[in-house]
Amino acid sequence: MYKALISTATLAAILSTAPALTHAKSMSKEKCFGVALAGKNDCANLTGTHSCAGAAKQDKDVAEWKYMTKDECSQLGGLSKKLAQKKLATLAMTDTMTDTMVKSAK
Repeated sequence: MYKALISTATLAAILSTAPALTHAKSMSKEKCFGVALAGKNDCANLTGTHSCAGAAKQDKDVAEWKYMTKDECSQLGGLSKKLAQKKLATLAMTDTMTDTMVKSAK
């Protein structure tokens, strides 16, 4: 009978922590790109132009990031690293095409 009580108590304790574990996982922080304000980034950017926290030159640069929860990142319109890299590649391609068109127009 005592084994059944101990087992039931143990099971109840484990089950009661499951929501807390799920909540803790959802609260874990990750890199959120494109939301950092100038001088408020957390570390090196994607383009490699700096390797320091607080070195962002402009607000919401897609290459800069801050640690935050996935929910916070989503609410601010932030990007994952993979999406930020794609956006940077698209911006670079657009800049190259614009430069080519300007040169050919001269």
